[in-house]
Amino acid sequence: MSISRFRLATGVIPRLVVGTSLLLVSGIAAADYALNFQQPVSSIGREVFDLHNLITIICFVIMALVAGVMLWSIAFHRKSSGRKPATFHDNTKLEVLWTVVPFIILVGMAIPSTSALLHMDDTSNSDMTLKITGYQWKWEYEYPAEGIKFMSTLATPRDQINNVADKGEHYLLEVDNNVVLPVGKKIRLLVTANDVLHAWWVPALATKKDAIPGFINELWVKIDEPGIYRGQCAELCGKDHGFMPIVVEAVSDSDFKKWANRQKGQMVAAAAAAGKSWSKADLLKQGEKVYNQNCAACHGATGAGIPGVFPAMAGSKVANGPVNGHLDIVLHGKAGTAMAAFGKQLSDVDIAAVVTYERNSFGNKTGDVIQPSQAKSLR
Repeated sequence: MSISRFRLATGVIPRLVVGTSLLLVSGIAAADYALNFQQPVSSIGREVFDLHNLITIICFVIMALVAGVMLWSIAFHRKSSGRKPATFHDNTKLEVLWTVVPFIILVGMAIPSTSALLHMDDTSNSDMTLKITGYQWKWEYEYPAEGIKFMSTLATPRDQINNVADKGEHYLLEVDNNVVLPVGKKIRLLVTANDVLHAWWVPALATKKDAIPGFINELWVKIDEPGIYRGQCAELCGKDHGFMPIVVEAVSDSDFKKWANRQKGQMVAAAAAAGKSWSKADLLKQGEKVYNQNCAACHGATGAGIPGVFPAMAGSKVANGPVNGHLDIVLHGKAGTAMAAFGKQLSDVDIAAVVTYERNSFGNKTGDVIQPSQAKSLR
């Protein structure tokens, strides 16, 4: 008897199938998020996580059983062992069995899945509301009851993106303004978009919803533990799709109220800043920051643009033309092109600063100093 036949006859393969099945199934529960979902920190997240693990185990057990029967049949019903093929044409009982059993399994899987989906869509009895709007390529967060609104933009330095500097710990997953939420509160999330399709996705919270222009989608979250939870836009939304992170900072209710008061103070200060006269040096400093966050992706960090795709700022007719024309195109965009309207995304100070910067950088030497009041008058 050959070695291969001996191994088959003594049942090595069936034992390997069972052993591997037990090893992998036990590994599912112990795996970190490199092999499984991130550890959930919300009630919905735990429900989704448990459902995922349950159905994964069911699927693996089915696969192991089917593979085991196939391997057993190959080992003990092969032609070389003298087996003769059966001559029956069909078996009604067997056909009913392999139709009814999968049906029962699928119904058993559908019941908890449907329950989870219905639970995820139930935004009733919420404690607060957060409106999320996607832009190319940033997020706007609005707290209607608190009267707070701000933009959240990628904070990873351009030197890291351009491989000039070493990558940071949270490369492409860090923003200038975190969205802050209280723990232990049911928060209704309203998700929409201003330009193209986006998707708001934070794995640890099990929250993922498409952001569609002209529509408002709803979901909710209740965070159990304070901490920082990171996500990304999950919809291919343009060339900088990968540069649109989400950072949720979960804090206690008292800390959330303190943060909200600080935000209101900053909004008051920003409104006051828009009414004052700015120096050229301050405008250039602020304008460089605004340009790198909002304009460099298309027009280039050096203002060279991308030939045939995005125009250069260096020597640009817009940047060297009438001031009001430059302000207008930044505020309202340009129809039929990729130039977005930044009037809803940037403050009057930021608009004035970035236009001043563009007209005095990249070899442009107009000497113009644009004040926030000029931007405000053209809105």
